[in-house]
Amino acid sequence: MSYESLVIEERSTNKKKQKPETKEIPFGRKFTDHMFTMDYDEVKGWHDPKIVPYQPINLDPAAMIFHYGQTVFEGLKAYRTDDERVLLFRPDRNLARLNKSSERLSIPALDEDKVMDYLLELVRLERDWVPSFEGTSLYIRPFIISTEPNLAVAPSKSYTFMVILSPVGPYFSGGIHPVQINVEDQFTRAVKGGTGMAKTAGNYSSGYQAQAKASETGNADVLWLDGVEKKYIEEVGSMNIFFKIDGEVVTPALNGSILKGITRTSILEVLNDWNVPVTERKISIDELAEAYDAGKLEEAFGTGTAAVISPVGELNWKGKKMEINNREIGPLSQELYDTITGIQRGRREDTYGWTVEV
Repeated sequence: MSYESLVIEERSTNKKKQKPETKEIPFGRKFTDHMFTMDYDEVKGWHDPKIVPYQPINLDPAAMIFHYGQTVFEGLKAYRTDDERVLLFRPDRNLARLNKSSERLSIPALDEDKVMDYLLELVRLERDWVPSFEGTSLYIRPFIISTEPNLAVAPSKSYTFMVILSPVGPYFSGGIHPVQINVEDQFTRAVKGGTGMAKTAGNYSSGYQAQAKASETGNADVLWLDGVEKKYIEEVGSMNIFFKIDGEVVTPALNGSILKGITRTSILEVLNDWNVPVTERKISIDELAEAYDAGKLEEAFGTGTAAVISPVGELNWKGKKMEINNREIGPLSQELYDTITGIQRGRREDTYGWTVEV
């Protein structure tokens, strides 16, 4: 498409920021020179797409985002290959999920094709910010906030869509390591019919107390159970979850309260391609404990944009410690990690057509 309607205002050369010089880049603390913005109102719809220098935004104190939390977001990455190309991994899936989240939060849909073009143009402009150190990437955060100054409890009539970019270091600074996770049986993350299937701000802040409780006992994350019976496994705080039980891979079925992860979907497709038995179904924490006691719980791993694969070395549930695969990464988890990251970084052939070159 033509970019005649896309306004690009570049930051002056003498005001450009310094780019990271090592792979030790803290997550989400450093941002690139430019960002994308686009506004919505009921008359014009989505309009005025712009790429502008990264800057603070001005909002009325009565902007509805502050009071009712009407917001959605996404997270994806750009990777630099060994031959200096820049690749995105399944960005169309992220934009489709953003619209799905928007639908749940009563936010008007975006034109996914146009937004894809705007996103690629922004990354093109900032391609020098995609770090080349091993394990690093450029994190991409698209998000929408409600901006109407109104305290009435109703959907906003105006919104702003933005995309900001942040170079990030490797998720595992010392290599991929199994983590220890606490099974949460007090707090609830989401229930069917709520907003658990949407990527929206409140889903994350409501998990902070459970995360703090887990951290106090040396756990890296939280494994959530269903909000009704506190019986069925749903997902980890920032990832979907998989278990290899007696040769079969099992992951909780999407039920309206579980986020449909892009990496989760990719893992399922790869496992099916490899003819590895894999099932999406309800699985209870009691069934998992029984499998562990019977010596059938072979591997466990989380999946998400940040880590790709995060092997689980120990699960803690009501005083029961379930140590998995001697706290070592399992062979299936390792091969899945190598395959997905290999495709993302152009080191393995992308037979699925998942990557988009910038």
